[in-house]
Amino acid sequence: MRFTRYLVPTLREDPSDAAVTSHRLMLRAGLIRKESAGMYLYLPLGFRALRKIIDIVREEMERAGALEFLMPELTSADLWRESGRWEAMGREMIRIKDRNGQEYALAPTHEEAFTAAVRSIVSSYRDLPLNAYQINTKFRDEIRPRYGVMRSKEFIMKDAYSFDMDEEGLERSYQAMRRAYRNIFSRCGIDTIPVEADTGSMGGSDSEEFMVASEVGEEVLLLCPDCAYKANQERAEYKRTEPKGGGPAEELRVVDTPNVKTIDELAAFFKCGAERFLKSLIYLADGKPVMAVVPGDREINEVKLKNALGALEVELAPDSVVEDVTGAPVGFAGPVTKKKIRAIFDPAISNAHNAITGANERDRHFAGVNPERDFQITEQADITSAVKGDACPRCGAAMNERKGIEVGHIFKLGYKYTKSMNLTVLDESGKAVHPIMGCYGIGVNRTMAAVIEQHNDEKGIVWPMTVAPFQAHLVAIAKTDEETAAVDEIYDMLSGAGIDVLYDDRRASAGVKFADADLIGMPIRVTVGKSYFKDGEIEVKLRSESEAKRVPKDEFLGHIRGLIEKEWGRYT
Repeated sequence: MRFTRYLVPTLREDPSDAAVTSHRLMLRAGLIRKESAGMYLYLPLGFRALRKIIDIVREEMERAGALEFLMPELTSADLWRESGRWEAMGREMIRIKDRNGQEYALAPTHEEAFTAAVRSIVSSYRDLPLNAYQINTKFRDEIRPRYGVMRSKEFIMKDAYSFDMDEEGLERSYQAMRRAYRNIFSRCGIDTIPVEADTGSMGGSDSEEFMVASEVGEEVLLLCPDCAYKANQERAEYKRTEPKGGGPAEELRVVDTPNVKTIDELAAFFKCGAERFLKSLIYLADGKPVMAVVPGDREINEVKLKNALGALEVELAPDSVVEDVTGAPVGFAGPVTKKKIRAIFDPAISNAHNAITGANERDRHFAGVNPERDFQITEQADITSAVKGDACPRCGAAMNERKGIEVGHIFKLGYKYTKSMNLTVLDESGKAVHPIMGCYGIGVNRTMAAVIEQHNDEKGIVWPMTVAPFQAHLVAIAKTDEETAAVDEIYDMLSGAGIDVLYDDRRASAGVKFADADLIGMPIRVTVGKSYFKDGEIEVKLRSESEAKRVPKDEFLGHIRGLIEKEWGRYT
Protein backbone atom coordinates (compact mmCIF):
# COMPACT_ATOMS: atom_id res chain seq x y z
CA MET A 1 0.00 0.00 0.00
CA ARG A 2 1.39 3.38 -1.03
CA PHE A 3 1.39 6.13 1.58
CA THR A 4 0.17 8.64 -1.00
CA ARG A 5 -2.92 6.51 -1.63
CA TYR A 6 -3.52 5.72 2.05
CA LEU A 7 -4.81 7.81 4.95
CA VAL A 8 -2.38 8.08 7.87
CA PRO A 9 -2.99 11.43 9.59
CA THR A 10 -0.15 11.35 12.12
CA LEU A 11 0.18 14.03 14.79
CA ARG A 12 3.43 15.60 16.00
CA GLU A 13 2.13 16.60 19.45
CA ASP A 14 0.37 14.63 22.15
CA PRO A 15 -3.40 15.30 22.27
CA SER A 16 -4.32 17.23 25.42
CA ASP A 17 -7.12 14.86 26.41
CA ALA A 18 -5.06 11.64 26.13
CA ALA A 19 -4.05 10.51 29.63
CA VAL A 20 -2.65 7.04 28.88
CA THR A 21 0.02 5.79 26.48
CA SER A 22 -2.26 3.72 24.26
CA HIS A 23 -4.78 6.54 23.81
CA ARG A 24 -2.02 9.02 23.03
CA LEU A 25 -0.28 6.78 20.50
CA MET A 26 -3.48 5.58 18.83
CA LEU A 27 -4.40 9.20 18.13
CA ARG A 28 -0.90 10.31 17.13
CA ALA A 29 -0.30 7.31 14.84
CA GLY A 30 -3.55 7.90 12.98
CA LEU A 31 -5.30 4.73 14.17
CA ILE A 32 -8.42 6.34 15.64
CA ARG A 33 -10.25 9.63 15.93
CA LYS A 34 -12.66 10.75 18.61
CA GLU A 35 -16.23 11.27 17.43
CA SER A 36 -17.76 12.19 20.81
CA ALA A 37 -17.31 11.28 24.48
CA GLY A 38 -16.63 7.55 24.63
CA MET A 39 -17.09 7.10 20.85
CA TYR A 40 -14.23 6.47 18.42
CA LEU A 41 -13.93 5.76 14.73
CA TYR A 42 -11.19 3.50 13.43
CA LEU A 43 -9.13 4.85 10.56
CA PRO A 44 -7.73 2.42 7.94
CA LEU A 45 -4.45 1.74 9.76
CA GLY A 46 -6.19 1.10 13.08
CA PHE A 47 -8.85 -1.06 11.49
CA ARG A 48 -6.17 -3.27 9.90
CA ALA A 49 -4.67 -3.95 13.34
CA LEU A 50 -8.13 -4.55 14.79
CA ARG A 51 -8.86 -7.10 12.05
CA LYS A 52 -5.59 -8.92 12.78
CA ILE A 53 -6.67 -9.32 16.40
CA ILE A 54 -10.15 -10.45 15.35
CA ASP A 55 -8.59 -13.04 13.04
CA ILE A 56 -6.55 -14.48 15.92
CA VAL A 57 -9.61 -14.59 18.17
CA ARG A 58 -11.65 -16.30 15.46
CA GLU A 59 -8.95 -18.88 14.72
CA GLU A 60 -8.55 -19.85 18.38
CA MET A 61 -12.29 -19.99 19.01
CA GLU A 62 -12.83 -22.25 16.03
CA ARG A 63 -9.86 -24.39 17.06
CA ALA A 64 -11.63 -24.85 20.40
CA GLY A 65 -14.78 -26.00 18.60
CA ALA A 66 -16.90 -22.86 19.02
CA LEU A 67 -19.45 -21.95 16.33
CA GLU A 68 -19.76 -18.37 15.11
CA PHE A 69 -23.10 -16.55 15.13
CA LEU A 70 -24.06 -12.95 14.45
CA MET A 71 -26.75 -11.65 16.79
CA PRO A 72 -28.82 -8.46 16.61
CA GLU A 73 -27.33 -5.61 18.58
CA LEU A 74 -30.84 -4.68 19.74
CA THR A 75 -32.29 -7.20 22.18
CA SER A 76 -35.90 -7.25 23.30
CA ALA A 77 -36.71 -6.08 26.81
CA ASP A 78 -38.88 -9.19 27.13
CA LEU A 79 -35.77 -11.38 27.12
CA TRP A 80 -34.11 -9.25 29.79
CA ARG A 81 -37.26 -9.42 31.91
CA GLU A 82 -37.29 -13.22 31.58
CA SER A 83 -33.81 -13.40 33.10
CA GLY A 84 -34.58 -10.74 35.71
CA ARG A 85 -31.85 -8.38 34.51
CA TRP A 86 -33.89 -5.59 32.93
CA GLU A 87 -33.57 -3.59 36.15
CA ALA A 88 -30.49 -5.32 37.58
CA MET A 89 -28.20 -4.10 34.80
CA GLY A 90 -28.63 -0.54 36.04
CA ARG A 91 -28.20 2.75 34.23
CA GLU A 92 -25.20 1.66 32.15
CA MET A 93 -27.53 -0.31 29.86
CA ILE A 94 -28.89 1.84 27.04
CA ARG A 95 -32.65 1.30 26.72
CA ILE A 96 -34.70 2.54 23.78
CA LYS A 97 -38.25 2.30 22.39
CA ASP A 98 -39.31 1.89 18.78
CA ARG A 99 -42.19 3.77 17.16
CA ASN A 100 -44.63 1.17 18.48
CA GLY A 101 -43.50 1.58 22.05
CA GLN A 102 -41.64 -1.74 22.17
CA GLU A 103 -38.64 -1.62 24.51
CA TYR A 104 -35.16 -2.80 23.58
CA ALA A 105 -31.62 -2.69 24.92
CA LEU A 106 -28.53 -1.81 22.95
CA ALA A 107 -26.94 -4.94 24.30
CA PRO A 108 -23.94 -4.67 26.64
CA THR A 109 -23.82 -8.47 26.59
CA HIS A 110 -25.83 -11.31 25.00
CA GLU A 111 -26.57 -14.04 27.56
CA GLU A 112 -30.32 -13.61 27.11
CA ALA A 113 -30.19 -13.45 23.33
CA PHE A 114 -28.05 -16.59 22.98
CA THR A 115 -30.12 -18.50 25.53
CA ALA A 116 -33.28 -17.62 23.60
CA ALA A 117 -31.64 -18.60 20.30
CA VAL A 118 -30.47 -21.97 21.62
CA ARG A 119 -33.89 -22.52 23.21
CA SER A 120 -35.44 -22.25 19.76
CA ILE A 121 -32.94 -24.59 18.12
CA VAL A 122 -31.80 -27.43 20.40
CA SER A 123 -34.06 -30.06 21.90
CA SER A 124 -31.95 -33.10 22.83
CA TYR A 125 -28.78 -34.07 24.67
CA ARG A 126 -27.50 -35.06 21.24
CA ASP A 127 -27.36 -31.35 20.32
CA LEU A 128 -24.93 -30.66 23.19
CA PRO A 129 -22.27 -29.64 24.05
CA LEU A 130 -22.56 -26.38 22.16
CA ASN A 131 -20.32 -23.32 22.31
CA ALA A 132 -21.77 -20.40 20.36
CA TYR A 133 -19.86 -17.15 19.90
CA GLN A 134 -19.93 -13.86 18.04
CA ILE A 135 -17.67 -10.85 17.44
CA ASN A 136 -20.00 -7.89 17.61
CA THR A 137 -20.53 -4.33 18.83
CA LYS A 138 -21.65 -3.75 22.41
CA PHE A 139 -22.90 -0.63 24.15
CA ARG A 140 -22.48 0.72 27.67
CA ASP A 141 -23.64 4.13 28.86
CA GLU A 142 -20.46 4.94 30.79
CA ILE A 143 -20.93 7.81 33.20
CA ARG A 144 -17.26 8.74 32.71
CA PRO A 145 -15.69 7.34 29.53
CA ARG A 146 -11.90 7.60 29.62
CA TYR A 147 -8.59 6.16 28.49
CA GLY A 148 -9.61 6.12 24.85
CA VAL A 149 -10.98 2.78 23.69
CA MET A 150 -10.26 1.15 27.06
CA ARG A 151 -13.47 2.49 28.57
CA SER A 152 -15.85 3.64 25.87
CA LYS A 153 -19.57 3.67 25.21
CA GLU A 154 -19.35 1.54 22.10
CA PHE A 155 -16.89 -1.35 21.80
CA ILE A 156 -16.28 -4.64 20.02
CA MET A 157 -16.47 -7.82 22.05
CA LYS A 158 -16.03 -11.48 21.39
CA ASP A 159 -18.62 -13.17 23.58
CA ALA A 160 -19.14 -16.94 23.72
CA TYR A 161 -21.67 -19.07 25.58
CA SER A 162 -21.30 -22.77 26.26
CA PHE A 163 -24.22 -25.14 26.89
CA ASP A 164 -23.53 -28.52 28.51
CA MET A 165 -25.57 -31.32 30.05
CA ASP A 166 -23.78 -31.32 33.42
CA GLU A 167 -21.06 -29.72 35.51
CA GLU A 168 -18.47 -32.14 34.19
CA GLY A 169 -19.21 -30.98 30.67
CA LEU A 170 -19.10 -27.34 31.77
CA GLU A 171 -15.69 -27.90 33.29
CA ARG A 172 -14.41 -29.23 29.96
CA SER A 173 -15.86 -26.22 28.10
CA TYR A 174 -14.44 -23.81 30.69
CA GLN A 175 -10.95 -25.32 30.49
CA ALA A 176 -11.05 -25.26 26.68
CA MET A 177 -11.78 -21.52 26.84
CA ARG A 178 -9.02 -20.96 29.40
CA ARG A 179 -6.55 -22.54 26.98
CA ALA A 180 -7.95 -20.60 24.02
CA TYR A 181 -7.65 -17.31 25.92
CA ARG A 182 -4.05 -17.98 26.84
CA ASN A 183 -3.32 -18.71 23.18
CA ILE A 184 -5.15 -15.59 21.98
CA PHE A 185 -3.31 -13.20 24.27
CA SER A 186 0.03 -14.89 23.69
CA ARG A 187 -0.40 -14.61 19.91
CA CYS A 188 -1.30 -10.93 20.28
CA GLY A 189 1.93 -10.38 22.19
CA ILE A 190 0.24 -9.59 25.51
CA ASP A 191 1.46 -10.79 28.92
CA THR A 192 -1.67 -11.37 31.01
CA ILE A 193 -2.25 -12.13 34.67
CA PRO A 194 -5.21 -14.51 35.10
CA VAL A 195 -6.91 -13.75 38.44
CA GLU A 196 -9.93 -14.95 40.38
CA ALA A 197 -12.74 -12.46 39.97
CA ASP A 198 -16.26 -11.52 40.99
CA THR A 199 -19.00 -12.63 38.58
CA GLY A 200 -20.96 -9.40 39.02
CA SER A 201 -24.34 -9.06 37.35
CA MET A 202 -23.58 -12.05 35.10
CA GLY A 203 -24.09 -14.44 38.00
CA GLY A 204 -22.54 -17.88 38.33
CA SER A 205 -19.72 -19.41 40.34
CA ASP A 206 -16.15 -19.68 39.09
CA SER A 207 -14.82 -16.63 37.31
CA GLU A 208 -11.41 -15.68 35.96
CA GLU A 209 -10.24 -12.36 34.57
CA PHE A 210 -7.30 -11.93 32.24
CA MET A 211 -5.57 -8.76 33.33
CA VAL A 212 -2.80 -6.67 31.78
CA ALA A 213 -0.60 -4.95 34.37
CA SER A 214 -0.78 -1.18 33.97
CA GLU A 215 -0.20 1.81 36.21
CA VAL A 216 -3.41 3.34 34.84
CA GLY A 217 -5.43 0.17 35.38
CA GLU A 218 -8.71 0.58 37.20
CA GLU A 219 -8.55 -2.87 38.77
CA VAL A 220 -6.41 -3.73 41.81
CA LEU A 221 -4.85 -7.19 41.80
CA LEU A 222 -3.63 -9.10 44.85
CA LEU A 223 -0.80 -11.48 43.96
CA CYS A 224 0.91 -13.99 46.24
CA PRO A 225 4.67 -14.27 45.58
CA ASP A 226 4.88 -17.77 47.10
CA CYS A 227 1.92 -19.63 45.61
CA ALA A 228 -0.42 -19.40 42.62
CA TYR A 229 -3.05 -17.25 44.35
CA LYS A 230 -4.06 -14.25 42.21
CA ALA A 231 -7.33 -12.35 42.61
CA ASN A 232 -9.05 -9.12 41.72
CA GLN A 233 -9.53 -6.96 44.82
CA GLU A 234 -13.30 -7.25 44.31
CA ARG A 235 -12.95 -10.92 45.24
CA ALA A 236 -9.57 -11.28 46.97
CA GLU A 237 -9.58 -12.91 50.38
CA TYR A 238 -6.96 -12.72 53.10
CA LYS A 239 -6.13 -14.43 56.40
CA ARG A 240 -7.17 -12.47 59.45
CA THR A 241 -4.56 -12.03 62.16
CA GLU A 242 -5.11 -13.67 65.51
CA PRO A 243 -6.54 -11.29 68.13
CA LYS A 244 -4.05 -9.79 70.56
CA GLY A 245 -4.57 -10.19 74.28
CA GLY A 246 -6.29 -7.10 75.59
CA GLY A 247 -6.72 -7.67 79.30
CA PRO A 248 -10.06 -7.59 81.08
CA ALA A 249 -13.15 -6.18 79.43
CA GLU A 250 -13.73 -2.53 80.26
CA GLU A 251 -17.08 -1.11 81.19
CA LEU A 252 -19.08 0.38 78.35
CA ARG A 253 -18.89 4.15 78.65
CA VAL A 254 -19.88 7.25 76.68
CA VAL A 255 -17.18 9.73 75.67
CA ASP A 256 -17.97 13.22 74.41
CA THR A 257 -16.32 13.76 71.01
CA PRO A 258 -17.36 17.21 69.78
CA ASN A 259 -16.89 17.54 66.01
CA VAL A 260 -14.74 14.38 65.90
CA LYS A 261 -16.09 12.14 63.12
CA THR A 262 -13.49 10.55 60.86
CA ILE A 263 -11.30 7.60 61.83
CA ASP A 264 -8.16 9.75 61.61
CA GLU A 265 -9.69 12.39 63.88
CA LEU A 266 -10.85 9.74 66.34
CA ALA A 267 -7.45 8.02 66.41
CA ALA A 268 -5.83 11.35 67.28
CA PHE A 269 -8.50 12.12 69.89
CA PHE A 270 -8.28 8.72 71.65
CA LYS A 271 -4.51 8.37 71.07
CA CYS A 272 -4.77 4.85 69.61
CA GLY A 273 -4.54 3.00 66.30
CA ALA A 274 -7.35 2.95 63.72
CA GLU A 275 -7.78 -0.81 64.16
CA ARG A 276 -9.31 -0.14 67.60
CA PHE A 277 -12.43 1.38 66.07
CA LEU A 278 -15.59 -0.24 64.74
CA LYS A 279 -16.33 1.68 61.55
CA SER A 280 -20.09 1.61 60.95
CA LEU A 281 -21.50 2.86 57.65
CA ILE A 282 -25.13 2.96 56.58
CA TYR A 283 -25.89 1.69 53.07
CA LEU A 284 -29.02 1.30 51.02
CA ALA A 285 -29.26 -2.26 49.68
CA ASP A 286 -31.96 -2.28 47.01
CA GLY A 287 -33.38 0.76 48.78
CA LYS A 288 -33.39 -0.71 52.30
CA PRO A 289 -31.00 0.56 55.00
CA VAL A 290 -28.30 -1.76 56.35
CA MET A 291 -25.36 -1.13 58.68
CA ALA A 292 -21.97 -2.50 57.61
CA VAL A 293 -19.42 -2.80 60.44
CA VAL A 294 -15.68 -3.26 59.79
CA PRO A 295 -12.44 -2.51 61.66
CA GLY A 296 -11.47 1.15 61.51
CA ASP A 297 -8.30 0.47 59.52
CA ARG A 298 -10.20 -1.37 56.77
CA GLU A 299 -12.21 -0.22 53.75
CA ILE A 300 -15.58 -1.72 52.93
CA ASN A 301 -15.57 -3.67 49.67
CA GLU A 302 -18.93 -2.77 48.12
CA VAL A 303 -18.85 -5.69 45.68
CA LYS A 304 -18.38 -8.15 48.54
CA LEU A 305 -21.04 -6.31 50.54
CA LYS A 306 -23.53 -6.52 47.68
CA ASN A 307 -22.89 -10.23 47.24
CA ALA A 308 -23.15 -10.92 50.99
CA LEU A 309 -26.48 -9.08 51.16
CA GLY A 310 -27.80 -10.73 48.00
CA ALA A 311 -28.60 -7.26 46.68
CA LEU A 312 -28.75 -5.97 43.13
CA GLU A 313 -27.44 -2.54 44.10
CA VAL A 314 -25.78 -1.03 47.18
CA GLU A 315 -24.95 2.61 47.74
CA LEU A 316 -24.08 4.79 50.70
CA ALA A 317 -27.23 6.11 52.32
CA PRO A 318 -27.90 9.86 52.11
CA ASP A 319 -27.48 11.91 55.29
CA SER A 320 -31.23 12.03 55.88
CA VAL A 321 -31.49 8.23 55.96
CA VAL A 322 -28.47 7.94 58.27
CA GLU A 323 -30.06 10.35 60.74
CA ASP A 324 -33.39 8.56 60.51
CA VAL A 325 -32.03 5.05 61.23
CA THR A 326 -29.33 5.97 63.78
CA GLY A 327 -30.70 9.12 65.41
CA ALA A 328 -27.41 10.93 64.75
CA PRO A 329 -25.58 12.74 61.95
CA VAL A 330 -23.10 10.98 59.69
CA GLY A 331 -19.96 10.00 61.62
CA PHE A 332 -21.57 8.78 64.83
CA ALA A 333 -23.19 5.46 63.85
CA GLY A 334 -22.40 2.26 65.75
CA PRO A 335 -23.72 -1.26 66.37
CA VAL A 336 -24.59 -0.60 70.05
CA THR A 337 -28.16 0.49 69.46
CA LYS A 338 -31.76 -0.32 70.29
CA LYS A 339 -32.93 0.73 66.85
CA LYS A 340 -34.03 -2.01 64.45
CA ILE A 341 -31.66 -2.10 61.49
CA ARG A 342 -30.12 -4.99 59.61
CA ALA A 343 -26.40 -5.18 60.39
CA ILE A 344 -23.64 -7.18 58.72
CA PHE A 345 -20.24 -7.59 60.35
CA ASP A 346 -16.82 -8.39 58.97
CA PRO A 347 -15.40 -11.54 60.68
CA ALA A 348 -12.67 -9.45 62.33
CA ILE A 349 -15.33 -7.71 64.45
CA SER A 350 -15.89 -10.87 66.50
CA ASN A 351 -12.33 -10.45 67.84
CA ALA A 352 -12.82 -6.80 68.83
CA HIS A 353 -11.85 -6.01 72.43
CA ASN A 354 -12.54 -2.81 74.30
CA ALA A 355 -13.28 -1.15 71.00
CA ILE A 356 -14.53 2.35 70.21
CA THR A 357 -17.54 3.13 68.02
CA GLY A 358 -20.21 5.73 67.40
CA ALA A 359 -22.85 6.08 70.12
CA ASN A 360 -25.64 7.00 67.66
CA GLU A 361 -25.72 10.46 69.23
CA ARG A 362 -24.23 13.69 67.94
CA ASP A 363 -20.68 14.28 69.25
CA ARG A 364 -20.59 11.06 71.27
CA HIS A 365 -18.80 7.70 71.01
CA PHE A 366 -18.82 4.52 73.05
CA ALA A 367 -15.55 3.18 74.47
CA GLY A 368 -15.00 -0.22 76.08
CA VAL A 369 -17.18 -1.91 73.47
CA ASN A 370 -17.14 -5.72 73.37
CA PRO A 371 -19.13 -8.00 71.03
CA GLU A 372 -21.83 -10.28 72.43
CA ARG A 373 -22.00 -8.28 75.67
CA ASP A 374 -22.80 -4.92 74.04
CA PHE A 375 -24.20 -6.04 70.67
CA GLN A 376 -25.01 -9.28 68.88
CA ILE A 377 -23.34 -10.42 65.66
CA THR A 378 -26.27 -11.96 63.80
CA GLU A 379 -24.89 -11.72 60.25
CA GLN A 380 -21.22 -12.06 59.32
CA ALA A 381 -19.33 -12.00 56.01
CA ASP A 382 -16.02 -10.94 54.48
CA ILE A 383 -16.88 -7.39 53.41
CA THR A 384 -13.47 -5.68 53.46
CA SER A 385 -10.86 -5.24 50.75
CA ALA A 386 -7.58 -7.11 50.82
CA VAL A 387 -4.54 -4.84 50.47
CA LYS A 388 -0.81 -5.11 49.93
CA GLY A 389 0.86 -6.93 52.82
CA ASP A 390 -2.20 -8.96 53.82
CA ALA A 391 -1.65 -12.67 54.35
CA CYS A 392 -2.44 -14.92 51.38
CA PRO A 393 -5.57 -16.99 52.16
CA ARG A 394 -3.82 -20.13 50.90
CA CYS A 395 -0.23 -20.01 52.14
CA GLY A 396 -0.08 -17.03 54.47
CA ALA A 397 2.65 -15.11 52.61
CA ALA A 398 2.40 -11.34 52.38
CA MET A 399 0.63 -10.45 49.12
CA ASN A 400 1.72 -7.86 46.58
CA GLU A 401 -0.53 -5.37 44.83
CA ARG A 402 -0.62 -4.33 41.15
CA LYS A 403 -2.99 -2.35 38.99
CA GLY A 404 -4.45 -4.01 35.93
CA ILE A 405 -6.68 -3.65 32.88
CA GLU A 406 -9.18 -6.40 32.14
CA VAL A 407 -8.97 -7.73 28.58
CA GLY A 408 -10.90 -10.98 29.00
CA HIS A 409 -13.27 -12.64 31.46
CA ILE A 410 -14.62 -16.18 31.68
CA PHE A 411 -17.50 -17.35 33.91
CA LYS A 412 -19.21 -20.51 34.95
CA LEU A 413 -22.77 -19.19 34.75
CA GLY A 414 -24.48 -22.34 36.00
CA TYR A 415 -28.25 -22.53 35.51
CA LYS A 416 -29.07 -18.83 36.01
CA TYR A 417 -30.28 -18.24 32.45
CA THR A 418 -31.43 -21.69 31.36
CA LYS A 419 -33.74 -21.91 34.40
CA SER A 420 -35.03 -18.33 34.37
CA MET A 421 -35.66 -18.54 30.61
CA ASN A 422 -36.84 -22.16 30.68
CA LEU A 423 -34.33 -23.63 28.25
CA THR A 424 -34.64 -27.43 28.44
CA VAL A 425 -33.45 -30.43 26.44
CA LEU A 426 -34.34 -34.10 26.74
CA ASP A 427 -31.70 -36.24 28.42
CA GLU A 428 -30.97 -39.88 27.52
CA SER A 429 -33.97 -41.08 29.53
CA GLY A 430 -36.32 -38.62 27.82
CA LYS A 431 -36.54 -36.28 30.81
CA ALA A 432 -36.52 -32.50 30.26
CA VAL A 433 -33.48 -30.94 31.97
CA HIS A 434 -31.85 -27.53 32.02
CA PRO A 435 -28.40 -27.30 30.39
CA ILE A 436 -25.63 -25.61 32.33
CA MET A 437 -23.92 -22.54 30.87
CA GLY A 438 -20.57 -20.80 30.69
CA CYS A 439 -19.78 -17.31 29.37
CA TYR A 440 -16.50 -16.11 27.85
CA GLY A 441 -15.76 -12.51 26.78
CA ILE A 442 -12.84 -10.63 25.24
CA GLY A 443 -12.74 -6.87 24.70
CA VAL A 444 -11.26 -6.63 21.21
CA ASN A 445 -10.69 -2.85 21.22
CA ARG A 446 -9.23 -3.05 24.71
CA THR A 447 -6.93 -5.87 23.60
CA MET A 448 -5.59 -3.61 20.85
CA ALA A 449 -4.98 -0.84 23.39
CA ALA A 450 -3.30 -3.33 25.74
CA VAL A 451 -0.93 -4.40 22.95
CA ILE A 452 0.16 -0.78 22.55
CA GLU A 453 0.45 -0.29 26.33
CA GLN A 454 2.95 -3.16 26.44
CA HIS A 455 4.72 -2.51 23.12
CA ASN A 456 5.97 1.07 22.81
CA ASP A 457 8.98 3.28 23.38
CA GLU A 458 9.69 7.01 23.44
CA LYS A 459 9.31 7.20 19.66
CA GLY A 460 6.00 5.41 19.23
CA ILE A 461 4.38 1.99 18.83
CA VAL A 462 6.43 -1.21 18.46
CA TRP A 463 3.91 -3.63 16.94
CA PRO A 464 4.26 -7.41 17.40
CA MET A 465 4.40 -9.03 13.96
CA THR A 466 1.17 -10.97 14.55
CA VAL A 467 -1.07 -7.90 14.91
CA ALA A 468 0.86 -5.19 13.06
CA PRO A 469 -1.18 -3.40 10.39
CA PHE A 470 1.66 -4.11 7.92
CA GLN A 471 4.64 -6.42 8.22
CA ALA A 472 7.10 -3.94 6.75
CA HIS A 473 7.44 -0.20 6.21
CA LEU A 474 9.35 0.77 3.07
CA VAL A 475 10.91 4.23 3.19
CA ALA A 476 12.04 5.79 -0.08
CA ILE A 477 14.88 8.32 0.06
CA ALA A 478 14.93 9.20 -3.66
CA LYS A 479 15.81 12.46 -5.38
CA THR A 480 15.25 11.68 -9.07
CA ASP A 481 12.63 9.93 -11.14
CA GLU A 482 15.18 7.21 -11.87
CA GLU A 483 15.80 6.60 -8.15
CA THR A 484 12.06 6.61 -7.47
CA ALA A 485 11.58 3.96 -10.15
CA ALA A 486 14.29 1.84 -8.47
CA VAL A 487 12.43 2.03 -5.12
CA ASP A 488 9.17 1.16 -6.88
CA GLU A 489 10.89 -2.00 -8.11
CA ILE A 490 11.71 -2.99 -4.49
CA TYR A 491 8.09 -2.32 -3.51
CA ASP A 492 6.86 -4.54 -6.33
CA MET A 493 9.32 -7.24 -5.27
CA LEU A 494 8.00 -7.22 -1.69
CA SER A 495 4.34 -7.10 -2.72
CA GLY A 496 4.85 -9.83 -5.30
CA ALA A 497 6.36 -12.07 -2.61
CA GLY A 498 3.17 -11.72 -0.54
CA ILE A 499 4.74 -9.43 2.05
CA ASP A 500 2.35 -6.90 3.59
CA VAL A 501 4.16 -3.60 3.07
CA LEU A 502 3.38 0.08 3.59
CA TYR A 503 5.39 2.14 1.08
CA ASP A 504 6.19 5.73 2.09
CA ASP A 505 6.43 7.28 -1.37
CA ARG A 506 5.68 10.84 -0.21
CA ARG A 507 7.72 13.84 -1.25
CA ALA A 508 8.82 14.51 2.31
CA SER A 509 12.14 14.75 4.12
CA ALA A 510 13.92 11.66 5.41
CA GLY A 511 13.47 12.95 8.98
CA VAL A 512 9.69 13.17 8.62
CA LYS A 513 9.50 9.71 7.07
CA PHE A 514 11.65 8.08 9.75
CA ALA A 515 9.71 9.82 12.54
CA ASP A 516 6.41 8.56 11.11
CA ALA A 517 7.85 5.06 10.65
CA ASP A 518 8.89 4.95 14.32
CA LEU A 519 5.55 6.40 15.45
CA ILE A 520 3.45 3.96 13.42
CA GLY A 521 5.75 1.14 14.48
CA MET A 522 5.68 -1.60 11.81
CA PRO A 523 7.96 -4.49 12.83
CA ILE A 524 10.44 -4.08 9.93
CA ARG A 525 11.67 -0.87 8.35
CA VAL A 526 13.23 -1.06 4.89
CA THR A 527 15.10 1.99 3.67
CA VAL A 528 16.08 2.38 0.02
CA GLY A 529 18.38 5.37 -0.37
CA LYS A 530 21.96 6.42 -0.98
CA SER A 531 23.58 3.07 -0.07
CA TYR A 532 21.32 1.28 -2.53
CA PHE A 533 21.88 3.67 -5.41
CA LYS A 534 25.64 3.60 -4.77
CA ASP A 535 26.42 0.05 -3.59
CA GLY A 536 23.22 -1.94 -4.22
CA GLU A 537 22.59 -2.42 -0.48
CA ILE A 538 19.20 -2.04 1.20
CA GLU A 539 18.99 -0.97 4.82
CA VAL A 540 16.83 -3.25 7.00
CA LYS A 541 16.00 -2.52 10.62
CA LEU A 542 13.73 -4.14 13.18
CA ARG A 543 11.57 -1.58 14.98
CA SER A 544 12.43 -3.27 18.28
CA GLU A 545 16.18 -2.88 17.71
CA SER A 546 18.45 0.15 17.36
CA GLU A 547 20.90 -1.12 14.74
CA ALA A 548 20.17 -1.43 11.01
CA LYS A 549 21.76 -3.95 8.63
CA ARG A 550 22.69 -3.44 4.99
CA VAL A 551 21.64 -6.33 2.77
CA PRO A 552 22.56 -6.84 -0.92
CA LYS A 553 19.60 -6.85 -3.28
CA ASP A 554 20.03 -10.51 -4.23
CA GLU A 555 19.86 -11.55 -0.53
CA PHE A 556 17.21 -9.04 0.44
CA LEU A 557 14.01 -11.02 -0.07
CA GLY A 558 15.29 -14.09 1.77
CA HIS A 559 16.48 -11.87 4.61
CA ILE A 560 13.07 -10.20 4.97
CA ARG A 561 11.27 -13.55 4.92
CA GLY A 562 13.59 -14.83 7.62
CA LEU A 563 12.91 -11.79 9.83
CA ILE A 564 9.16 -12.14 9.39
CA GLU A 565 9.33 -15.83 10.31
CA LYS A 566 11.51 -15.08 13.34
CA GLU A 567 9.30 -12.25 14.60
CA TRP A 568 6.14 -14.24 13.98
CA GLY A 569 7.58 -17.15 15.96
CA ARG A 570 8.05 -14.97 19.05
CA TYR A 571 4.29 -14.91 19.60
CA THR A 572 3.06 -18.25 18.20
